[in-house]
Amino acid sequence: MTTRQAGRDLDTSKAHSARMYDYFLGGKDHFEIDKEAALVAAQAHPGIYVTARENRAFMHRATRVLAQEHGIRQWLDIGTGIPTEPNLHQVAQSVAVDARVVYADNDPLVLKYAERLMRSTTQGRTAYIEADATDPDALMSAVEASGVLDFDQPIALSLNALMHFITDPHDPYAIIRRLLDPLPAGSALAMNHCTPDFDPVTWNKVAEVYTKSGSPVQFRSHDDVRRFFDGLDLIEPGIVCCHRWRPAAPADGTEPADAQISLLAGVGIKR
Repeated sequence: MTTRQAGRDLDTSKAHSARMYDYFLGGKDHFEIDKEAALVAAQAHPGIYVTARENRAFMHRATRVLAQEHGIRQWLDIGTGIPTEPNLHQVAQSVAVDARVVYADNDPLVLKYAERLMRSTTQGRTAYIEADATDPDALMSAVEASGVLDFDQPIALSLNALMHFITDPHDPYAIIRRLLDPLPAGSALAMNHCTPDFDPVTWNKVAEVYTKSGSPVQFRSHDDVRRFFDGLDLIEPGIVCCHRWRPAAPADGTEPADAQISLLAGVGIKR
């Protein structure tokens, strides 16, 4: 099931962060303008390809941990991006076949490929809604209208590489509170967020590239990222560079430096 906002057209006049991310992951669902902006960002930080892969890997690990160790069976994934397998519902349903997932994104191109997101198990359910995280009231109304998630049962809010695209004028902390408020105790927030802490010069250059390409960003410090989890119980290992959050052993026995990834990650449980 998919829903979209009326009057939304595909804008190919400027780069879009979701399509740039698709390029970094080696996908094919982007335009030349997205590739050009992505290459400029990669000039500023060649390791951004690794950052994109580690972002995706964290989502997989966090989803498995919440399903296996915390019994979560429902997810709201905001800032879904263009489908790249395995998608969140495929990871969740590999642990629990009855898992339910609602995906939300504000790029019409994601809607075009949303059918790839809909391949649920027969026991579970998935839906895609086109909505903007900067309007959390409308977003949550659309989620409730989909009828996929049971708000009497725990729901995991999955926000991967999203909140650094929501700058302070939009009050990102209020957005998180609005998204978490209707979720019952036992629900979770799983998110990661770019930071300049490890290499401020490089990541300030990356921020300039995104902002000039039409996708303003605000990379935040560890303390500022920690604020998103206020009132939640962080699970181990707390907020760390994402490749250090419950990592699998590297195949070659090596791991990237924190400065190369510069993506903080954490998972918190609602009391």
